Amino acid sequence: MNTASDTAHHSLAAHEVVLILETDALNGLSPQEAATRKGVFGPNVLPRPQGAGFLRSLIHQVNDPLIYVLLAAVAVTLLLAEYVDALVISVVVIVNLAIGLLQESRAEAALEALRSLVPASSTVIRGGAKMDVRSEELVPGDLVFLEAGDKVPADIRLVRLEGLEADESALTGESEPVPKDQIVLPVTTPVADRRNMVYSGTLVSAGSGAGIVVATAGGTELGEIQRLMGAIRRQPTLLTRKLGGFSKALTGVILGVAAVTFVFGVARGQPAGEMFTAAVALAVGAVPEGLPAAVSVTLAIGVRRMAARRAVVRRLPVVETLGSTTVICSDKTGTFTENQMTVVSVTTPSGHYHVSGTGYSPEGAITLAQETPGAAPPGPVTDGDAALYWCLLAGAISNDSALSRENGQSRENGQWRVRGDPTEAAMLVAAPKGGIDTKLFLARNDVLESLPFTHERQYSASHHRKGTSPDQGILLVKGSLERILGLCTGRMGTDGSISALEPSQALGEADQLAGRGLRIIATAVGFTHGQAPLQDTGAVSGLVFTGFQAMQDPPRPAAARAVQSCKNAGIDVKMMTGDHPRTAAAIAAAVGLDGNSTVGGLLTGTDVDALSGDELTGAVNRATVFARVTPQQKLRLIGLLQDSGHIVAMTGDGVNDAPALRQADVGVAMGGSGTEVAKEAADIVLTDDNFATIEAAVEEGRNVLDNLFKFITWTLPTNMAEGLVILVAILMGWTLPILPTQILWINMTTAVALGLMLAFEPKEPGLMSRPPRDPDRPLFTRQLGLRVLLVSALLVGGTWWTFQGELGRGASLPEARTAALNLFVAFQILYLFSCRSLGHPAWTVKPFSNRWLAVGVLLQVLAQAAITYLPAMNTLFHTAPLDLQSWLAVFLAAAAAWGVVALDKHFRPNIT
Repeated sequence: MNTASDTAHHSLAAHEVVLILETDALNGLSPQEAATRKGVFGPNVLPRPQGAGFLRSLIHQVNDPLIYVLLAAVAVTLLLAEYVDALVISVVVIVNLAIGLLQESRAEAALEALRSLVPASSTVIRGGAKMDVRSEELVPGDLVFLEAGDKVPADIRLVRLEGLEADESALTGESEPVPKDQIVLPVTTPVADRRNMVYSGTLVSAGSGAGIVVATAGGTELGEIQRLMGAIRRQPTLLTRKLGGFSKALTGVILGVAAVTFVFGVARGQPAGEMFTAAVALAVGAVPEGLPAAVSVTLAIGVRRMAARRAVVRRLPVVETLGSTTVICSDKTGTFTENQMTVVSVTTPSGHYHVSGTGYSPEGAITLAQETPGAAPPGPVTDGDAALYWCLLAGAISNDSALSRENGQSRENGQWRVRGDPTEAAMLVAAPKGGIDTKLFLARNDVLESLPFTHERQYSASHHRKGTSPDQGILLVKGSLERILGLCTGRMGTDGSISALEPSQALGEADQLAGRGLRIIATAVGFTHGQAPLQDTGAVSGLVFTGFQAMQDPPRPAAARAVQSCKNAGIDVKMMTGDHPRTAAAIAAAVGLDGNSTVGGLLTGTDVDALSGDELTGAVNRATVFARVTPQQKLRLIGLLQDSGHIVAMTGDGVNDAPALRQADVGVAMGGSGTEVAKEAADIVLTDDNFATIEAAVEEGRNVLDNLFKFITWTLPTNMAEGLVILVAILMGWTLPILPTQILWINMTTAVALGLMLAFEPKEPGLMSRPPRDPDRPLFTRQLGLRVLLVSALLVGGTWWTFQGELGRGASLPEARTAALNLFVAFQILYLFSCRSLGHPAWTVKPFSNRWLAVGVLLQVLAQAAITYLPAMNTLFHTAPLDLQSWLAVFLAAAAAWGVVALDKHFRPNIT
C-alpha cells in the first residue's frame, strides 16, 4: 500500500486513490482493517520532539566565550579573596545560563505546539457506519466526513463534496478560503493549489464533504513542517559571535602579558608571591569583566522599550541582532494588510462608487467616484441610484456570514469579529455604509427559500415574499461575474429602469479592478410572480444585473510609511507569501514595494524551483516579492539571503512560516492572528500584527546596538589602562601606583554606577537614516584600537604624573595612591560623557536626556568620597584622605586627558 510519502494523490483520480489504498469510497475500512493498519502506521500523532536533556543543554550554554570570561573573572576574584565581587559575577553567570536554558525549552515548545493542531476527534465511516473516533486512531484509507467548522485531522483526498471550502491560511498563506473540487491535478501542483485535497491542521470554512485519508502523523504536510523545524539549529547572534572571538583574543593576550610580567619580575629579584599578586591584578584590571553584565542589562532595557512599542521579545540576544538587520522578509496577510476583507468600490451599470472604512466595522461611507472618498453625502447615496441599492442589498441578504462585537475586558474589547466567509462578511459590512437596514428589509419581506453558494453553482440566492403580497417575490442573487451575467437579460439604471445588458462593458471594468488584486462579486435581482425559483435551479434566469462589488484585504495605513522608513535605513524589505502572485503584487505596490515580475521583482515558488546555483542567489537578492512559496521554499530563500551575508528578520503568522521563523536571524510572529506554532518558533511577538511595529522594533534594536558600542568604547580603554599601569611599574621596577584591591574597587564601582548607565541612553537623531552596520565589520576596528591606545596612554601618563607629583610634594604613599585612584575615576566620569554619542561631541548631547547617568555619577562621587575619607575604607583599601591641592592635581590631569580625547573625537568621530 502506498502512502503520501511516495504517491502524489492529488494527481490521481479518486477511484485510483481508493484502489491504491485498498479501501471503499462509500463504506470505508472495516474496523478490523483499521486496527491492523494502526499497528502498521502507528497513531495519527505528530512525533514528540526529542529534548536535549538538562545536562546536555547546560553544557551547551556553558560552552560560550562570554561565560568563559565570566568564570575566569570569578576564579581571579576568589584568588584575591574578593568574595563579594565573585558573588556578583557568579549571579551574572547564573542569569545568563538560565536565560539560555529557557530559550532551548521554548524551541522545544514550538515543536510541541504543532501537535495541538490535530483535532481530538473525527467523524469516520467504517464498515458503512458513521462513527466518531479519536483522531489519533485514523489510518491511511479511512473515509472521513467533514463539515463546516471541522478541523482537518489528516491529509485527505476528497471523493465527494458539497460547496466545501477550506481555510488553509495557516498552512499555505492563502488569504481567502479555498473552494475545493475533485479535479485531477498535475503532479507539480503546489500545495496551495491542490483543490482536491485538504490538509491536517487546516479548517473547513464552508460546505461539507468526505475523503480518503492518504497520510497521517509525520507523513502529513504538517509533519514535514515539524521535520523542517526540528532540523534547524539556532546559531549564536552576530554580536555574541563577535564578542566571543574578541573575548578569546583579548583574554589570551592579557594572560600572556600577565605571565610575562610575572616571569620578568621574578627574574629581577622580586618576591614570587608579590609578583603573582601583581600579575593577577594586571589581568583583573585589563579583562572587561563588566562587559557581559552590561550586554545583559542593555538588552533587558531594550526589551522593555520594545514591549512599550508592542513588540514582545522572547529571546534576549536577538534585540541587538534586530539592530543589525539588513533584510526584512515579511508575510503579507495580517502584516502588510489588515487581515480583514473590505469592499473598497462598487460599480453599477451607470456609476462608480468609493467605499471608505476598513475591516469589519460598519463605519464608513459610499460616495461617487468623482467626489472626495469618505465624504458622507447628506442622505443615503442609494437614494440616487436604484442599482446601487439592490447591489448592496443582494450582497448583504444573500449571505451566510455574521458579525459580532466582542465584549469584556480583554485587549480586543469592542472589535468586530466575523463568523463565516470573510468575503461575505465584507459585503455584509458594505450595506450599512450605503444607508441600508437589512433587518428592516427582512422584517418586511419574509424569506421563502435560499440557495447556498457552491463552487459548482458559482452563485447563492435568497427568495423573499414582497411585503404582504401572496404571489409576488424578490430574488436576490450574488456570485462570480461571469455566472451572474449569464443569468441576466437586462441591466438596471439609476432610476430602476431596465435596459439591454452589455456584458463586455462589465467584464472590461472588472478586469481592470482584478488587475489591481481586487476580488469581484457580482449581484442581480429578479422579481417573481407565484413561483419558487430556487426549488428548480433552472428557473433562476432572466435576472436584472445590478453591478458588482470589489474587495480586498486592504494594506495597513502605516505599512507604506514603515516600508519607506526601512528603505531610508538601508534595509531591504521583501514580501514572502503563499498567496496568489497577482494579489501579492497589488499589495506590494500599495505599500511601496516593486513586485513587477517583468523586471525580476516578483518570483513564484515555481520560479524558485526552476533556478539553481548563482542564478537563484542573484534572483533572490534582486526580487522583492515571492508569491505561492511553500514552507520549504521560504526556508531555502532565508538561507540563501544569509549565505549572501545578510542579517535576516522574518515575519509570519502561520504554521507554514514556523520553519523560516526559526531559520531567520530574528523570527517575528504575529501576536493577534498568529498561530501558537509561529509564536513559539519566533524570537519576537508583535501584539498588534503590524509591519510598522517591526520598523519600531528595528529602531529600538539599533539603539541597543549603539548603547552596547558606547559601553565597549568606554570600558576597553580604561580597563586596558589599569593593566598597563601595573605592567609599566613592574617593567621599570617602580612602586605600584595603584594596588590590586584598588583596581578591583574601580572595576566594581564604575562598571555599575557609570558604564551601565549608558544602557539608558535615548535614541540619537538620524538613527533610521543611516545604513545598518556591515555584518562583516569587526567589533574591534582599527579606529577603535587607536582610541584604546590613546586613552590608555593618557591614563597611564596621567596616573604616573599624579602619583609622582604627590610623592614629590611630600605626600605619603597611601595618599599618592589615593590620588592616582581618584584620577582614574575622574577621567572615567569625563570620558563617559564623551561616549554618550558615537558621532557627535559631548557638548551637543542634551545634558539631562539620560537622568540615570546623573544618578550614576552622583553615586560614584559618593563612593569615591567614602573610599577617600572613611577610616574603615582607608584601612580596607589602603587609602588616605586628600587635601585640596591633591584634588586640584587630580582634576587638572583628568581634564587635560579628556580634552585630548575630545580633539581626537572631533577629527575621528566614527570609531565603531
